[in-house]
Amino acid sequence: MNLIATKTLTPADEARYISDYLPLVHKVVKQFSWQTSSVMDKEDMRQIALTGLLSSLRRYGPPDAQFAGYAIQRIRGAVLDELRQQDWRPRRLRQQTHKLTDAIRELTRELGYVPRFEELSERLSVTPEEYQQYLLLDSASSLESLDNLLESDIHTSALYSRPLEDELLSSYTLRSAIARLDKREQMILTLYYQHEMSLKEIALVLGVSEARVCQLNKAIAQKVQRFCAE
Repeated sequence: MNLIATKTLTPADEARYISDYLPLVHKVVKQFSWQTSSVMDKEDMRQIALTGLLSSLRRYGPPDAQFAGYAIQRIRGAVLDELRQQDWRPRRLRQQTHKLTDAIRELTRELGYVPRFEELSERLSVTPEEYQQYLLLDSASSLESLDNLLESDIHTSALYSRPLEDELLSSYTLRSAIARLDKREQMILTLYYQHEMSLKEIALVLGVSEARVCQLNKAIAQKVQRFCAE
C-alpha cells in the first residue's frame, strides 16, 4: 500500500480521481444516513465524506488496485469522527438499545417468535418512538453488514467505467441472492441500492410502516448473508 505519495497530485489529478471514486462517498453516506439523519444533514455528511476522500488521495498518491479499500476506511473514519463530536448516539440511547435487544431476545425464546411492540412494551417500558429508533439502528446495522459482505465483489477497476451501486447490483453474489427473495424483498433491495430511497420513502411505496420496513430490511440482509455463507 502506497501510504507515502510518490507523486504529488495536481489539482486536475485530484478532481479527476475524486470523480472516479465518488461512488465510495455515496456508499458511506448511504450507510450512515439511515442511522444519523436526526443529527446530521445528508449534504453535510457528504461534504465530510468528500474531505475524507481528498485526504486519502493526498496521503496515498496516484490510486492503484488497493486504493478503494484504503479510501473507504478513511472516509468512514472522517464521518465517524464528526458524529462522535456531535454525540450522535447518547449514552442513554445506547443503554436503552441494549435493554431492548436483551428483552427482545428473551421474549423471542419464550414466545417462539419475534415479539410485537405491544408484547415488548408489557415487559419493558418503552415508547413507540424509542422502539422506532431501535428498529432503525438495528436495520441500519444489518444493511451495513450486507454492504460490507458484498464489498468483496466490487473491483476497483469498475469504478472507472460504471457507478459503484451498479456494480453491486450486477455482481454474481447479489444477483443470485435477489433471485431467492420474494417480490417485495426484491423491490426493497432495488429501491435501496438503485434509487437510494430513504426509509420513509420505501415505506410509502410499499404502503407499510417505517418499523415494518426496518424489520424487512433486517430479514433481507440475513437471507443474503445465509446464501453467501452456503
